[in-house]
Amino acid sequence: MGIRTGAQYIDALKSRQPEIWLGGRKITNVFEEKVFQQPILEIAKLYDMQHDPVYQEKITHICEETGERISNAFLIPKSYEDLVARREVFEAFAKATFGLMGRTPDFLNVVVTSLFHNASFLDHYDEQWGENIRDYYRYIRDNDLFLTHAIINPQNDRSKASHEQQDLFTHLGAVKETPDGLVVKGAKMLATLSPITDEVIVYSFPGFKPGDERYALAFALPIDTPGLRILCREAMQDGTRSVFDHPLASRFEEMDAVLIFNDVLIPWNRVFLYNNIEAANLLYPKTGIAQQPAHQSGVRGLIKLQFATEVACKVADAIGVDGYLNVQESLGELIQSVESIRALLRTSEYEYTINEKGEALPNETALETIRGLLPKMYPRAIEVMQTIGAGGLLMSPTGADFENLELREDLNRYYGGRDGVPAIDRVQLFKLAWDLCGEAFGQRLLQYERYYTGDPIRKRAIFYNSYKRSHSFAMVDAALNTEVKKKEVTNS
Repeated sequence: MGIRTGAQYIDALKSRQPEIWLGGRKITNVFEEKVFQQPILEIAKLYDMQHDPVYQEKITHICEETGERISNAFLIPKSYEDLVARREVFEAFAKATFGLMGRTPDFLNVVVTSLFHNASFLDHYDEQWGENIRDYYRYIRDNDLFLTHAIINPQNDRSKASHEQQDLFTHLGAVKETPDGLVVKGAKMLATLSPITDEVIVYSFPGFKPGDERYALAFALPIDTPGLRILCREAMQDGTRSVFDHPLASRFEEMDAVLIFNDVLIPWNRVFLYNNIEAANLLYPKTGIAQQPAHQSGVRGLIKLQFATEVACKVADAIGVDGYLNVQESLGELIQSVESIRALLRTSEYEYTINEKGEALPNETALETIRGLLPKMYPRAIEVMQTIGAGGLLMSPTGADFENLELREDLNRYYGGRDGVPAIDRVQLFKLAWDLCGEAFGQRLLQYERYYTGDPIRKRAIFYNSYKRSHSFAMVDAALNTEVKKKEVTNS
């Protein structure tokens, strides 16, 4: 089939009935549920972009294997030009959602593509695992499927390994083997957008210890697999808010969920890794599933930071405070943050390497630097926005107020901005800013940016240790001129 349309994506959603729980209710029709409806339509727009002549040649290509047109997210990069082609789809989807939806279809399609191209790693442990991921890649590529993932254990007792938890199946683990497949039980999170996806892929961060064998798992399933329960967090909006009052929350709510597996059967052809601690701990470094998706998340993060920066600049301009030196300094800082991330992304592409399998890998140091900076830069952009908007962010009237003619004169007089900025424009702008920096929707975006790659302190420590192992710090040795000094000491 190749690239599908938004209508085909929605039809697929309507054809399934996964077990979804939201606010104590079991959802029986995901498309008709108000809280999901607009996000579904936003994802559908992304699928339609693949058929739009403005975007099609930039974000899709003809598959050599099938002759069908497919997303560039499924492209195995072999050159700088291929990395740029992948960036085109990342950028197009991010701009269409203002970088606010972190788990658009391109993200996990890149993950599976990396697993596919590096499946020989899985062959080393079990040839069937490698064959399974190759088949799965072709399946989601040829049907243009939308995946969620669940790779984190529930936050129970973080001081204990999985096998040391009070309940053996608090964390997702294997129960038993059967002729038809592997039975699993337990929970994983944060399955972002899971209620409106086609499939879920499960794998885990490194860190398995002896005794954790049953938890060393990687597999994929349809989202409506029997026994799989989707337990959603509290919604940040109810699906009935107006676009005027909540221009972002009303459209881009990314539902997160805990996935509970109640003795779920995984067919053997959907198992990619099982009962092998070594393989599970090496999955990330040996298959590129951290490095390649970091390219997508870096592009998405850039667009999100740029959007927040633009909102902060427009808020300052609307009320005439960007003439003050301290405001200019803060906004200048944000703009430089945006340009720093943009430069790092271009560096990551330009300074690519080719691995032993012929795959072009964007520069890891540049991408990890982005991952280290964004969890600080985005919160800083939100802080600047809050500071500039101050009390005005709390005092906006509603769209209904503007529709009431009796209030119109007061609104125009007291809610206008600087000269040339009418009340309705200023209010709409401040509502946009409040969605980003004050509402629960915006706070979720903030928390997401801080932790979407894991604990930022731990990540930065890992980055340092990796950097230390791979760099000789030769300039220090040259400055000390070690050999010359040794000779001087010997001669004396």
